[in-house]
Amino acid sequence: MKTRIHPTAIIDPKAEIDAGVDIGPFCIVKRAVKIRKGTKLLSHVTVEGSAEIGENCTIHPYTSIGFPPQDLKYKGEDTELVIGNNNTIREYVSIHRASVGGEGATVIGSNNFLMAYVHIAHNCRIGNNVIMANAATLAGHVLVEDNAVIGGLVAIHQYTRIGRHAMVGGFSGIGQDIPPYMIASGARAKLYGPNTIGLKRHGLSDTTISAIKKAYKILFREKRTLNEAIKKVHAEMSDVAEVNHLIEFIEKNKRGICR
Repeated sequence: MKTRIHPTAIIDPKAEIDAGVDIGPFCIVKRAVKIRKGTKLLSHVTVEGSAEIGENCTIHPYTSIGFPPQDLKYKGEDTELVIGNNNTIREYVSIHRASVGGEGATVIGSNNFLMAYVHIAHNCRIGNNVIMANAATLAGHVLVEDNAVIGGLVAIHQYTRIGRHAMVGGFSGIGQDIPPYMIASGARAKLYGPNTIGLKRHGLSDTTISAIKKAYKILFREKRTLNEAIKKVHAEMSDVAEVNHLIEFIEKNKRGICR
């Protein structure tokens, strides 16, 4: 597998470039960067800092990866950015390495699709198979679980969590956690029920989807306190793994749960 580097690209001699990497015109790769086999930087891509990009990623023009965080507390500490395999990163995306505090790394999993102008701030953690549409923006320390879909022009507050298989509608402002398997939308987002179509597309059984729907009604539609609702769901559906994950996610919230 041959490595191809365009003559106009600028590559620091200390950067670690695997065999089979393709670096196109006018790209800049600075020291401490690691790029794994099969990854393509199409053109005008800049990667710096302690950043590692996994295998078979495709990174489109004018993307900025591994730049310092937009955080006044950051004073040049040695923090990291780690990106997994098979990610598609479109034009003008910006992904920052971590700031101080947290676990010292911004982490993006595998098989994600980040559309144009997406911004992922310091210390975010993105799972696998996540889709972020154009200009979706994550503030610092945001968690996005597997298979979530975030619409265009969405802004997500720092320390907020987006649960697995959740879908966030475009133009939304997210200031509280979005529970797994749910649809949320709005300038101050609220829930609109389970993401039924998305769950079917990902192969969840009708029985599991019915259990998620029932849990949603108990948690968010019946006139109960959240603690009372959680106890009822535990009592009636503790044998469904997805419902257990939904409850665990809610119980761990720090910013409140979107209702």
